[in-house]
Amino acid sequence: MATATLKMHTAPSAVAEFDRSVVWITILLLALGLVMVYSASIAIAEAGRSTGQQSMYYLMRHAIFLAVSVTAGLIAFQIPVATWQRFAPYLFVVGLVLIALVLIPGIGREVNGARRWIPLIFFNLQPSELMKVFAVLYAADYTVRKAAFMHSLRKGFLPMFSVMLLTGGLLLREPDFGAFAVITVIAMGILFLGGMNWKLFAGLFVMLVAGFVALIWFSPYRMQRVIGFMDPWADEYGKGYQLSHSLIAFGRGEWFGVGLGGSVEKLFYLPEAHTDFLLAVIAEELGFVGVLAIVLMFVWIVQRAFAIGRCAVLQERYFAALVAQGIGLWIGVQAIINMGVNMGVLPTKGLTLPLLSFGGSAIAATCVAIAVLLRIDWEGRQLARGFKV
Repeated sequence: MATATLKMHTAPSAVAEFDRSVVWITILLLALGLVMVYSASIAIAEAGRSTGQQSMYYLMRHAIFLAVSVTAGLIAFQIPVATWQRFAPYLFVVGLVLIALVLIPGIGREVNGARRWIPLIFFNLQPSELMKVFAVLYAADYTVRKAAFMHSLRKGFLPMFSVMLLTGGLLLREPDFGAFAVITVIAMGILFLGGMNWKLFAGLFVMLVAGFVALIWFSPYRMQRVIGFMDPWADEYGKGYQLSHSLIAFGRGEWFGVGLGGSVEKLFYLPEAHTDFLLAVIAEELGFVGVLAIVLMFVWIVQRAFAIGRCAVLQERYFAALVAQGIGLWIGVQAIINMGVNMGVLPTKGLTLPLLSFGGSAIAATCVAIAVLLRIDWEGRQLARGFKV
């Protein structure tokens, strides 16, 4: 009897499994990001030697970001999905408070006309990145709680619409149009997957498209970005400067690239080469083959997220299913937007390439999201074997 009891207690850890392909692809993307951030930032780091910076300045900071982010992910994996669900509304409120704090002079830090960061002792916290995680959790929890009212305008649609309106208003005050777009897609996608009435969803979609068009139309700097995106060569030293040099980087890379470290565009031609436009440097140095490999890795993560979500649905773990698919939606949409911007398919937006670009808050948020996804998968496999989680 004692032996049987011991087996029941030790078996769950012995068969603790999750999708290792997601783990390895995440590690590959993080490692590639570390290498490419170093390659893309050497010139700008050396140019800052007058302020005490060295050529490895961004490399060391990025390595620290990775260490902190992976640690945060390991901690997040230990938290049961039920706990995430219980605290989802409170985390969302915390996210709203942090976004509001950013807007207060003396607390939020302003860079290039945008106030998106809260300076802490060793790094700058960007609340909008954490809000993406909180939005996934909150939207999934809301959809599960309001499942019986998903066909109701007053009880199912308007409460979520009001919350997203408040969130969008705060983000646009920073301004952070890119984060607002991603969070909106997350919320809409989860509501749709959760069974929202298609007429209400269509109405919401039309309203959001009209809202985005109005935000662009009545905002001079956003309109200039759209104009520059439509024909960057018309003003290649002005509105189209960043995009034109990104396209030059893609053109120089051809099939196999000019070789690691051989990029010319990163030498003060392409702004934000180690952050928003890292893919352009990757395209120049590793070519079409390198970009294709990155695209396929993101496709695999998104596909596995939706597969994990489908398995959770079969086990009637609806919150877990919506969170898994919401994470896949978030990573996929943000990757598409960043790639589209780099390739000139979409207007310039301040969104990083998940797991690759320089930026501590973004990497930490994405690592936590991947960890939650793996936790959902782990719990599903344990339940399939008859173990409690």
